[in-house]
This record gives sequence, C-alpha cells and structure tokens, in this order.
Amino acid sequence: MTLQSNILKVAIAIAVVGAAIAGIHYLNASQDHKADPPPKDHSQPGVLKFAPNAPQLSSLKIAAVTAVPLPVSDPVNGRITYDENATTRVTSPIVGRVTALHAEVGDAVRRNTVLVDIDSPDLATAEADWRKAKADELRKKLAFERAKTLFDGEVLARKDYESAEADYQQAKAETRRTVLRMKNLNATGQEDGKFGLKSPIAGIVADKQINPGLEVRPDLPNPLFVITDLSRLWVIVDVPERSAAELHPGQAVTLETDAYPDERFNARIDKVGLVLDPGTHRIQVRCSVKNIGLKLKPEMFARVSFLADDGGKKAIPLPNTSLFVEGMYSYVFVEKQAGTFEKRRVNVKVRGHDRSFVDTGLENGERVVTEGAFLLNAEVADNAQ
Repeated sequence: MTLQSNILKVAIAIAVVGAAIAGIHYLNASQDHKADPPPKDHSQPGVLKFAPNAPQLSSLKIAAVTAVPLPVSDPVNGRITYDENATTRVTSPIVGRVTALHAEVGDAVRRNTVLVDIDSPDLATAEADWRKAKADELRKKLAFERAKTLFDGEVLARKDYESAEADYQQAKAETRRTVLRMKNLNATGQEDGKFGLKSPIAGIVADKQINPGLEVRPDLPNPLFVITDLSRLWVIVDVPERSAAELHPGQAVTLETDAYPDERFNARIDKVGLVLDPGTHRIQVRCSVKNIGLKLKPEMFARVSFLADDGGKKAIPLPNTSLFVEGMYSYVFVEKQAGTFEKRRVNVKVRGHDRSFVDTGLENGERVVTEGAFLLNAEVADNAQ
C-alpha cells in the first residue's frame, strides 16, 4: 500500500512539472509572436501595404490636398491695418472739459454725428469775438456810407473819406476772421460755450480715448476717436528684393490668418513702393482687401501670397514635411486606400520655408502623407534590398 502511494505521488509531481514547462513554452511562443511585425505586402515597387494594426500607421499623418491659385513666390508675412483713405482720427480743436459722451467703440456713426459734448471757454470767447466783430462792422459801414454822402456833396475832405473806408474794410476783415473761426469749430453762434465734437465721416468707432470729465486740448498726443470703414482694410507687406520685379498694382493676392486657418481672403495690390528700405533691402507693398463679415481685424498678422497673372494656373500647397528628395526629384506618399501607400514623383513649382507648391503629380482631393514620409521611404528602401 505504501509503495503504490509513493508511485502515485511521483506521477502527480511529473505531471505538474510537465504542465509548467508546457505553459512556459506557450507564453514564450506567444510573446515572440507579438514581437514579430505584422506582415507587409511589397509585391509592387514603390507601394507599401500595411495590416490595419501595423504600428507604423500610428506615426503617420494624412490629409486631403486642395488646389489653389499658384503664387509667384513663397508666402510672406504682412500686417492688416486701417484703410487710411476711409479713416479719420478725431481730436478736439479747442480746450475744454468733457461733459457727455454720445459714442462708444463699435458704434456706427454718420457724418456730423455729435460724438462728445465739451464745455469750452474758448468757444464762448470765439462767439463773443464774432458778435463784436459783426457789430463793429455794421457801425463802420454806416460811418463809411455817411462819409461817402458828404464826400460826394463836397462837404467832407478826401482824407476823412478814405479813413472811413479803411476802417470799414478792417472791420469786414475782422468779421471774416471770426466767421472762419466759428466755421472751424462747426459752431453756429447758438452754442453758448457748449461745443459738440462731430464725426467728419461716416463709419464705425474703432477706438476711443476719452472719458467724462477729461480735459481736452488740440495738442493731445493721441486722437480722441478713430472712425473708419472696417469693410475696407489695407495689408502692408515688406517684400524681399528678389520678388519685387514680379509685383505690380492690380495683381491678385490671397491672405491666410491664424484666426481662420482654413479660409483664404482675396485682395489686390494697390501700391508698390518705389524704393527699398536700406536696412532690410525690402520693398513695401500695400494691398486692399474687402473685409466681408468683418472677420479681419486691424493689427492682425497675415501670410500673403502674390498670385501669378495667369489666374487659371493651379497648384497644390504641401507642408515641407510631406516632401523628400532623391537625386534631382521630389517625391510624396499618396494613400491609395486604408493601409496602402504609393510613392509618387511630383514637381515643386514654388518652394517656401514651411510649405511648397506642387503643380504636377497630384490631383485635387488626393490624400497625402504630411508627416512620416521619411519613415515610409525607409520601408521602401528596406524592401528594395
């Protein structure tokens, strides 16, 4: 009985050890299987096919491409500003104190809209001078008319007649001066020292540097109001010397901004500078843009592309990470279907710092690898070996 019990125990121990060894072999085989890369199909030259779970796919970024008008050079940075032909900066022509505001930033105003009321001793003085000049002119006019009557009747000496005429002309000149001063202040003589600062143009109040109680005067360093037509803006660009010869007024331009990365705004060149900046050797170019929807804001930065005169010429913009060079030619990888990529030769028409424009080799709407192209090219090289 004891011998059979011992044999049974030995058999159980051998079975346990065998099961453990089999489990270890299974685990090792499973781990080795997971470490192996998924199979790839490289049956066609320049074409890579990956399984859906291939780790290489996680390193790729792919985007559909869209054709746009071909620029004459790589984009340059520009600054959006007010259209100065539709902008006015309003200051006070007199010394005074603000008593009431009638306009805030963002308000639309018409021409001659009162923006602010100012209590001004200067205006009161101008009104008094105007009334005094008118009264003096009337008195001297009557005196001159009497002198002329007496002179015609040979009762008055010529010297006295000429003196009366000179006094009358001086009075008329003084009245004219005070009238021009009142006109300069947009005053009618009924203000009683209360001056209304008016908008000289119609537009939108873009900036305001005034508050109730503020002392104003003509020599303040900043304007009290900036009024402009925000539907019209300028874009100021400093263009490198090498590109200046390709630009001219009327040429089409496209703008891109960080605020609207997927939207392009159309503009046109207004003026091209006549001289280069001696410090930067760049020439200043002014473009005009219609600000539909008021999306663009003054002082925004924009990437400006000057388009070729042949407006029908199209090209596809690509980030430079999409492109790689072999020998004398440039290539990209195009996704034909999920997990399948084709190496394709393209022609780079315009090469920029961050992106380039391809005019042949790609079709509108195709999906291109924008990051990871060098990884795929290494896979192609390994397959060729």
